[in-house]
Amino acid sequence: MTDAPARDPLTERPTAPATEGHGEAPDSVTLSVAERELLLRLIGMPTAGPLEVGRDGPRPELWAAQRAYAEAAAEHGFTVVHHAAADPSVLALDGVPVTVREAAAAMPDFLECQPSMVLRLGPELPPERTVMFNVHLDTVAGFEPPRYADGRFHGRGAIDAKGPAVALLAGLRAARAAVPALGERVGVLIQLVAGEEGGAMGVFGTRPLVAAGYTGRLNVFCEPTRQLLLPRSTAAATARISVAGQDSIDDRPGGGHNATVLLGHLAHHLARHLPGRVADGRVCVAGLHTGTLHNKVYGSGHLLLNLAYPTTQAGLALQQALEDELRAGLASFTETFADLPDFALTAREAAQVTRLDWLKRGLPALASSDPWAERLLTEGAGLRYAPADADAFTCDAIWAHDAPGAYTVVYGPGDLDANGAHADGEHADLADLESFATGVRALLTTFARASEAGQPPAPVATPADQPAGATTPAGSTSRTA
Repeated sequence: MTDAPARDPLTERPTAPATEGHGEAPDSVTLSVAERELLLRLIGMPTAGPLEVGRDGPRPELWAAQRAYAEAAAEHGFTVVHHAAADPSVLALDGVPVTVREAAAAMPDFLECQPSMVLRLGPELPPERTVMFNVHLDTVAGFEPPRYADGRFHGRGAIDAKGPAVALLAGLRAARAAVPALGERVGVLIQLVAGEEGGAMGVFGTRPLVAAGYTGRLNVFCEPTRQLLLPRSTAAATARISVAGQDSIDDRPGGGHNATVLLGHLAHHLARHLPGRVADGRVCVAGLHTGTLHNKVYGSGHLLLNLAYPTTQAGLALQQALEDELRAGLASFTETFADLPDFALTAREAAQVTRLDWLKRGLPALASSDPWAERLLTEGAGLRYAPADADAFTCDAIWAHDAPGAYTVVYGPGDLDANGAHADGEHADLADLESFATGVRALLTTFARASEAGQPPAPVATPADQPAGATTPAGSTSRTA
């Protein structure tokens, strides 16, 4: 009997497509062994930021992860044009979440350990002849040893978003081989950012890079969208309703303010009356905390709500609706509990001991529209848009909402839920990553040829209060599953 040959999982391909509908076409892009090794190496680098792991947690290995990616990109002609932590002044801008400012004040190295990088292919070219890709290498907290088996990568960041980042490199490699103009007369930028996770909202990662002009005629934010183009991204406001009253003991429950009952009533009222007040707004009635003991009346506590919105105007309307419903909820509490001795004090002084503050608000939403770009991506590159009623989600693409002369989409492999993003068991299928790489090649080659022909016109501005993608772009198809 002869020994069986040694198996190398990185060189083997699954015997069947890992995801239905992603069979390998003759001209599909495949990830090289080096690219698969790079992905496993990146997954193995803990890159969760301080907002995820806490002040005393390990610092993220973002400097090293970005350098590793840059070394791989250098083989395809990319050079590093920016690699630094954000200037502290960005934290003084409007829209920075309170949690970010508090964390930065408590940790002297908060920004220093979370740098961002920009790579450029070829010389600096005008934005109208450039495509920008944005990927984030930070992850949520938690770690699983990286592994590849049976056509699937496992580990934190596999799908969100280290897998898309490496698949992007494969697509760029294939596009360069197909169109020599890339890197000569047509430019490519890659933003490798920190601060996407943990509620940082891109305020010290993507936002300053966009403000510095590292954008293109097309801006592609690589997030899991089932490989459907999504030209919109919601933003969110976080509200905190606090009660600051007097505690009491269990033998005299009416001697103080009962924050538990008051906040519970407000949570119920807001859950019933706030959703639906603003079209396409989403209301998450989130954490409620007063205390943990059974023999005490807690006079203080807080309730958190997250309000997602598709347009800036919708966000303002939703914030106003919350303020209105909070007043209504307080009035309802007073009416309901005024005659109950154990809650009479709380009912009488409910408005006095309750306050609303905003941990996060004023963030823009993305709603991008451009008939030329939509035709190029669909009729030219053969990509598909998400259905008009598909749920958008919040990501760093919001900061490209007003990039001059630009069209922005969110586009990437896999699905946030199905691939276990932010959860144990996160994974990315090789077939999905390679299908995305093939889409990147099609996007870049089509854009390059259009640029060579002098086609890209100035984009059409989207009305400020009208979400993009209200109808499926002409010439495209979409799927709902």
